[in-house]
Amino acid sequence: MFGTGLLKGLGVTLKHFTDTFTDDRRKEPSRYEGSIQIDDKRRIIDQPITQEGLLTIQYPEERRLLPERFRYIPMLIWDTEAGEDRCTACGICAKVCPPQCIWIVRDMDENGKPITRPAEFYIDVAVCMSCSFCTEFCPFDAIKMNHDYELAVYDRYPHLVYDKEELTVPVEYYAALWPTQYAAEEEVRAREKEEARRREEEKKKAAEAKAKAKEAGDGDAAKPRRTKEELDALKAQAAAKAAAAKAGDGGAAEAPAADDAEAAAKKARLEEMKRKAAEKAAQRKKESGG
Repeated sequence: MFGTGLLKGLGVTLKHFTDTFTDDRRKEPSRYEGSIQIDDKRRIIDQPITQEGLLTIQYPEERRLLPERFRYIPMLIWDTEAGEDRCTACGICAKVCPPQCIWIVRDMDENGKPITRPAEFYIDVAVCMSCSFCTEFCPFDAIKMNHDYELAVYDRYPHLVYDKEELTVPVEYYAALWPTQYAAEEEVRAREKEEARRREEEKKKAAEAKAKAKEAGDGDAAKPRRTKEELDALKAQAAAKAAAAKAGDGGAAEAPAADDAEAAAKKARLEEMKRKAAEKAAQRKKESGG
């Protein structure tokens, strides 16, 4: 059995060697089918999984076509239609970042009041672990993962600390790298805009209907209107109250006298309470031997 397995392995190796040699001898090797020629020396190659042979990409002249979901470091999206950053400097990406490599400084207006946009945005690329947590938790689709992996530099600091200008890319760039995801997000965004527009129209129609009803007098229809008999009865009640109040003015002179009597009685009660308190204090002093 050991000899059979060895022969099978040698057969697989021989097959790969033959396929590779045969493909290299062709005028147009199969690994170049569907490739994108950038210039005379550079091209991008799309190698399918089903491709036969062991083929080596001659980097950097030849480069592999990266899949859409490939991710390396984050990038900030500039909305060209709105003419502004999608980032609102909410800080969620910095909070969820596992290695804590994101720093954000919120912008302020002339009065020193914070506004929803970043004045500074930094990512330490040397620390970033390409987890894409920042992109998953961003509620505004303002930060996405870039495909650029050629970041080699001689000095780690400051060249690997990217600022806002280095991280920002237009939304068209993101759409070219992530076409499927971009289309799905734009579909959701379009539905949200349509829903907001519908609610605004309904609100506007309701306001117009209310204004028309008020002009037609329907707004007063809800208020009960009194009849002539009810109005006459209310006038009679008001006249009776006024007469009673006028008749009661005669006894107003007696009110001060009553008030004086009540004040005198209150003063007498207070004097009696003071007298009793003094008697009790003298009794306690006598009992204590003082």
